[in-house]
Order: sequence, then structure tokens, then C-alpha cells
Amino acid sequence: MTHAEDPDRPAQQVVPVLIVGAGPVGLAAACALHRRGVPARIVEAAAEPNRGSRAVQLHPPTLQIFRELGVLDEAEKLGLKVRATNYHLASGRRLRVELGSENEPLMLPQEQTSRLLEEALERLGGRVERSVRVVDVSESDGRVSVKVESPEGTELITADWLIAADGVRSHVRSRLGIEFVGEQVPAHFLLAEGRISGDFEPEAVHYFLGHTGSIVFAAMPQGRVRISGAVPPGYPLTAEGVQQLLDERGPGHLRILELDTVNEFSSQERIAATLRSGRCFLIGDAAHTHSPLGGQGLNLGLQDAHNLSWKLAGVVNGTLRPAILDSYEPERLQAAAQIVRTTHRFLRVFTLGPAAARLRNSAWSALEATGVLRRWFVPLLAGWRVRYPDVLSEPQVARRSAQGLPAPGTRPPRRLAEALAAAEFRLLTLGPANHGVVQRGRDLGVLHSDLLTHRHIQQPGVGFVLVRPDGYVAASGTTPAEFEQAQRLLARITA
Repeated sequence: MTHAEDPDRPAQQVVPVLIVGAGPVGLAAACALHRRGVPARIVEAAAEPNRGSRAVQLHPPTLQIFRELGVLDEAEKLGLKVRATNYHLASGRRLRVELGSENEPLMLPQEQTSRLLEEALERLGGRVERSVRVVDVSESDGRVSVKVESPEGTELITADWLIAADGVRSHVRSRLGIEFVGEQVPAHFLLAEGRISGDFEPEAVHYFLGHTGSIVFAAMPQGRVRISGAVPPGYPLTAEGVQQLLDERGPGHLRILELDTVNEFSSQERIAATLRSGRCFLIGDAAHTHSPLGGQGLNLGLQDAHNLSWKLAGVVNGTLRPAILDSYEPERLQAAAQIVRTTHRFLRVFTLGPAAARLRNSAWSALEATGVLRRWFVPLLAGWRVRYPDVLSEPQVARRSAQGLPAPGTRPPRRLAEALAAAEFRLLTLGPANHGVVQRGRDLGVLHSDLLTHRHIQQPGVGFVLVRPDGYVAASGTTPAEFEQAQRLLARITA
């Protein structure tokens, strides 16, 4: 007799949040919810954690999440910081782009990322339930029912909310009937990891943009490198094949010493038709997938978890109104669409034919000479240029960007972000000490003392910035009317 059929079994306790999938994205969501006092249950179909490097590049906005979850220090000990990106053109010219500390990613194998997050979850009192496979999902009476199978039998889990983080082939997405819209990427890639000899800059990602094809290799922790390039179907997945790729497209003096792994992969460009179905949410690869060039995928998924967790925790804990959850889908759909467009363009640039490659390399040189690569492209790949539609402001209010202040849906510049201590909502006021906006900021801080911290910076210009728990701007402005709008925004979303 199964758990669900046992008449003597005690009534099932309702779980506040059930997370399906214990990859890095599901684990990050579980950690964030536990940190906010929500005991999320997390189940995983696989019997053991995934092994292998898989997604390795963690961008600075993701590292901010790691800091919040208490795993950044250990991640930085295990990982390798990338200080520069080198674009090697067929002419022999090298375009070296210093990333700067605000844009430097951390190279860390995904198995290490998962381990750190799972250990953090256990410290917070949670645990992953493995070998638990979702069979069916349904919603009724304001709750979600999830039928699962495990070595102990069949169980029906009842949850107030469900988060699907179960990957590209998401069974939850399928059971919910959500279409995964998009298509297969035509390019076919080789991916190898191991050790090489030769003169190359460590702590850098190298793009060799040749006339006959491109290749990328990046240093990884413990003296290893990752090598990848588009190859025709049937290309030999051997050390000799990888060496040939390096000889034909690389600098010509690199030698394979040993390979830990070599395989091939293709990718898709797809985004779920909806990221929410009633009380069910999609995050990570269950919500979107795209070309891995630029290392955006895991970062995009972790930002999904970051966006959703503070909203859902606030609703579960009774500090935020349920309507705040309506903002998850439009915000993360826009972010996913932006990243898919970016990686699609990057893929096209990376796989051009000989004639177009010559034009690309000339254009790339011009972008470097004018500083566009450093000022625009680097922050784009780092994840700082992802922005949200302003769905929290009053619909009838025509928004304008106050000069020098970040607009709603963007991230505050570093000089302002550093002035705002980590908290839930953070209010920064700017101007003379006796200005009315400052007093209003103090009053607002007292009114929402459990949710909001206030700091003032004395300066000639007047203004304010209200920042959400996920680091995005909720409101900004310079006038009393705009400040009143921010007050009403807080009143609308807080319980």
C-alpha cells in the first residue's frame, strides 16, 4: 500500500513551498527561502548530486547572491577570478580588455557550486530529498498537489506554492501544459577540459576569431582549461581532434597535455510561454535555455531564484501582499528575452564564415579602439545591463528618469549601491540635511521599520532611490510628488 493510500497515515501537513529540482538554481531558491524563515521542501529525481564542471562562469551579480547566502568566501577560495578577456584576431592582433573588479566573473565548476549551496541549505536546517521523482502536478482549492515516487513508495505532497527548477526537460512544465517556445540552435560544439602547455595569459578568457573558424578557451581552477568551438557533425572527440582545433584556430603553440573530458553538445533557444501557472513558478533551465557562449545560463537562473524568493517569502510570512508575485513573470521574461537575444548575436558573431569574419574582426578592432568593448559589451556580459519593466509603479504615472538617478527596473550605480547596507527595502536620500525629502525618508523608515532601512548622503543635488531586496531600483526621483508615489508603492505591496 502506498503512502497516499494508507488510511491510518496521519493527515498530510501542507508544505509552504515545494521546490522540484536540486541543481544550483533550486538550491539557491531553497537557501534564500530558509534564510527568510520559509521552510521550503526540495526534492530531486537523481539519486546523487550531478558531477562535472558544466556551467562554470559566475558573474558579479551572481556573486552578490552568494554573499547573501554565505558561500562567497568559500567559492572564491575554490574558484579562479577572470581578470581580462582577450580577442585574438586572424591578423595576429590581440585585443585585451581589462574587465575591472566590478565585472570579473569567477570560474567555478558547477559541482562545487552545488556542493556549497547544499551545505549552506543544511546549515539553515533544510535538506535535499533525493530519488524523488514527480509523477503528476495539479492545483485546486488554492493549493498544489504533487504526486511523487521514491524508493519508499508513492506520496502526495500538498504545498501552498510550487517552484519548478527541474531543468530543460522539466517534467513539471510538461505536466502544467506550458509550451517551451523556440528552436534548436544549428551550431554543433565540441567541449574539452584538461591541461595544456604553452604561453597564454592565465586568469583570462581567450577568443580566437580566425577566418576559418573560432575557438574559445578559458583558464579554470587547479591549472585546467576549458576549450570549445563549433565543429561539423562527426568531428573526432579525441585528444587529436582537440589538438587539431587548437592548431587550426588557436595561436599555434599550445599543446594538449591531458584531457579530463571531451564531448559534444548542441543547444536550444527557448523560453517558456509563461513562467507562472497559478501557484506554480518556473525558474532556471525549466524556464529558458540558450547558447552557452558568454556563460549566461546559470547566472540567469540564479537571478530567477533571487527575484522570486524575496517576493514569495514575503507573501508566505505575511509581510507582502500576494500581488507582488504578479511581477515575477514580466520581469524575468524580459530578462530571459534579453539574454537569449544577446547570446544569439554572440553565437552568430562567433560562427561567421571567412568573408564575414574579416568584417567582424575589423569591426571588433574599431569597438576596442573607441572603448565600446570596455564600456558597453563587458558590463552586458557581466549581467549589469539586464533591466526590468516598471510593473510596480502606478500605471497612470508617466515615469521619467531623473538626471543622475537610476530608473525603476535598473540596478543602482556602484557608488549608490555601496552606500546601501544589505537589508530588505533600502532607501537612500540625497540632498541638504534639512531638505523635506530627507524628513520624509526618515518618516518612511519609521513607518516600515521592519522592511526598510534609510540612509542619507548630504550633497548639493536632491533626490531619492528606493532599492528592492534583490538589488533593483523600485522607485527614484527628485520631487515630493515622486516621493509620494514611492510611498504609495510600498503601501500597495506591503501587508
